[in-house]
Amino acid sequence: MSNRGLETALVAVGAAQVMKLPIHYCRTGKWDWKQLFGSGGMPSSHSSGVSALAAYTATKYGMKTPVFAIASMLGIIVMYDAMNIRRHAGEIAIQVNDLDEDVERLTGNHPGLFHKKRRSELKEALGHHPSEVAAGALLGVLLGYAGAVISE
Repeated sequence: MSNRGLETALVAVGAAQVMKLPIHYCRTGKWDWKQLFGSGGMPSSHSSGVSALAAYTATKYGMKTPVFAIASMLGIIVMYDAMNIRRHAGEIAIQVNDLDEDVERLTGNHPGLFHKKRRSELKEALGHHPSEVAAGALLGVLLGYAGAVISE
């Protein structure tokens, strides 16, 4: 026995991740295979997954059920986090990653004994812009509805 709701949500996550590759190429002219596994970018796979789960449960069991309420609250929390907390953390990471260059420029490229250059940079693509979350949510709703209709 399988869990069709979970399968539908995972398909939505996978579809969003795969879509990031050609969308990134259209925007930059470069194929970046890291887009398949990374966070951030268009569309939001997190939003796609939770929206698919909520749409699946609404279609299959109705909007007045506790299972839909749980899926909806999960979706609200995940999408809020992606647009706000994780996106701001990514913006801070950009500033931290630029600190070495700023220190060297301010000191005339002679940072001194107390400045060590970091070995690795912080990940900057953590969260999403609202349009990326909206696109992921739309994709998820469509796939969630389709998953519920197909399973009948």
